[in-house]
Amino acid sequence: MGTTRLHPTTHIARRMFELLEPICLVTYCADECNEELAGLGHRTYWDGYFASRAAPLGRVPAQVVHAAFYNFADGEAARHIPSAWETIPPEASVAARERGSAASLRRILGDELAGSPGLVRAADLTTKAATSAPAEGRVMYAGMRTLEVPSDPVARLWHSATMLREHRGDGHIAALVGARIGGTEAHVLSALDQGIHPPESFGRIHHLPKERLAAVMDGMRERGLVDTHGHFTDAGRATKQRIETVTDELATPPYDALSPAELDELITELEPITATLVATGSQ
Repeated sequence: MGTTRLHPTTHIARRMFELLEPICLVTYCADECNEELAGLGHRTYWDGYFASRAAPLGRVPAQVVHAAFYNFADGEAARHIPSAWETIPPEASVAARERGSAASLRRILGDELAGSPGLVRAADLTTKAATSAPAEGRVMYAGMRTLEVPSDPVARLWHSATMLREHRGDGHIAALVGARIGGTEAHVLSALDQGIHPPESFGRIHHLPKERLAAVMDGMRERGLVDTHGHFTDAGRATKQRIETVTDELATPPYDALSPAELDELITELEPITATLVATGSQ
């Protein structure tokens, strides 16, 4: 890849998101994590999802989880929190998530890549970045920072990548709030950005009551974000782009801890890992 890269901060944040996201996605796409959580007694995928992702926040009420997660519809968090913790301690769910995610990475990457010096170095540099950012205003990231960093390199890479994902997610929520875009509206913008039409058919929101979706679309039309046919307006597309730009800007602080040479090295070591995961869809 060479050693002379441009490092504008927003470019680095976007590039690191592209490289780290497939590592994080094994938690949600591969089987091992769900199997570990089911083995604890979680009845459904979403019980395990809410219980394990929210657990670093402590035993907070559903309203707090809803606020921190942001993009779930009203009442969705309350269907799982706190009931998912009543018989399964949050700490057990966090540990199961880590075990399952690390097992998925080892299986997908194979022994040679999972045991390589490059992965160890990638884990070390990712952890350096992930443990170096200010936590103020970053609720989910701050929760992850309270957890012990695993010693196993594969688990450490997953853990630190997930920490950075939550850091970015906190910043994304700040960008959405600043743009006055609610959680469901964010999914509409995302669907349109991916070329999905009608946006109400997007998998993250298609299950919501039709009346709720219609109200959201009507509100976005009134604000000039979508047209009468449910497509982007110029203002809507510009709003989506501003949100992504601000998200990238707010995601840069962790990488300030790495020198340009370390960033180059991290990108180089992550590229074959990410390419292997992308080829399998992180499954």
